[in-house]
Amino acid sequence: MVALDTDFVRNQFPAFRQKDLRDKVFCENAGGSYVCRYVIWRIHRYFNERRVQPYGAFATSQMAGEEMDEARMRLAAHLGVGRDEMHFGPSTTANAYVLSHAFRQWLPKRSAIVVTNQDHEANSGPWRRLAEDGGVEIREWQVDPETGRLDPDALAGLLDDRVRLVCFPHASNILGEVNDVAAICRMVRDAGALSCVDGVSYAPHGLPDVTRLGADIYLFSTYKTYGPHQGIIVMRRELAHRLPNQGHWFNADDTVKRFNPSGPDHAQVAACAGISDYMDALYDHHFLGGRDARGRAEKAGELIRSHEALLLEPLMAYLAGRPGLRVLGPKDARGRLPTVSIALNEPGAQAAARLARHGILAGGGDFYAGRVLQAMGVDPARGVLRLSLLHYTLREDVDRLITALDSEL
Repeated sequence: MVALDTDFVRNQFPAFRQKDLRDKVFCENAGGSYVCRYVIWRIHRYFNERRVQPYGAFATSQMAGEEMDEARMRLAAHLGVGRDEMHFGPSTTANAYVLSHAFRQWLPKRSAIVVTNQDHEANSGPWRRLAEDGGVEIREWQVDPETGRLDPDALAGLLDDRVRLVCFPHASNILGEVNDVAAICRMVRDAGALSCVDGVSYAPHGLPDVTRLGADIYLFSTYKTYGPHQGIIVMRRELAHRLPNQGHWFNADDTVKRFNPSGPDHAQVAACAGISDYMDALYDHHFLGGRDARGRAEKAGELIRSHEALLLEPLMAYLAGRPGLRVLGPKDARGRLPTVSIALNEPGAQAAARLARHGILAGGGDFYAGRVLQAMGVDPARGVLRLSLLHYTLREDVDRLITALDSEL
């Protein structure tokens, strides 16, 4: 099996050469990844050479629009969807609010929406607010309080002919738990409902094939997938035209403008093509032979997740040997993402501050997922210590992390 060339990978991220970061172990990737050099190059070029209104009559304006189109087409291809099924917005949280407003207008009275308490608040709060005027019933698919797992059998008991939408995460930003999206989406579809999947915590570990997953709506954030601060909605084109237009009335017939009432951030949209540049560079460095864009993203994702599983094994083994520490989520390194949360007898932020003295850059808090913490008996005000790794993390970084944990916890 091909092993990830971490020297090559880290060379793609300028942060590792910065004085204040190069000797540190970055363990807060779930809050936002480092930015790859291709994105930096593209946004620098756009601001220097293309900073005009795009899609105009003159050459610079046309090139500006072409760069935005390139980002849409290439990312869509890596995700296995059509270009008109990609919608850019300012953030995943803002995108979810726009979608909830569209559904508020569209759903018949007495409709029901299912949300979970495993979610980040971005894919829970906007939908819950639809119950405030009494027009929509909100049903909660609850986690197991011991494991934090979402049991599909519990979802089956919530589905009936009133349920129009089920919102759930691809992966938990606290637990590292990966849900079986394809199976859940089939269950939802068989019940006559639509699915809205929050992929923010999964996408950094390999861009998914959204068509294969079967999600009607898939959300993720590019600032967690090595890019600029944008949120992306992937939505089936047929559904995009069934939902009410949320943009300017005169853009109602343009699929990609229907769900961004603020208008696009031209430079950041264009810079998102750099994410595709990185995925292609990762594939080209490690593999021979041509594949289509989706195939390249698939192989790059497998490479990423295999390396991350190797990183997790010593960390999870160490934590398993510390019975006084409560690690939330799956215990098997092969069955989870490298986002590890530890519930302590002190605020997670305090533990993170002590680790920072060892050059370990971690996070502490509830990470907008207070509902799952509360369900598992953890005080959201105290929060957890969260250690989140990505494929550019080194094995020696994990060794340093373990040494620091042993010293401070």
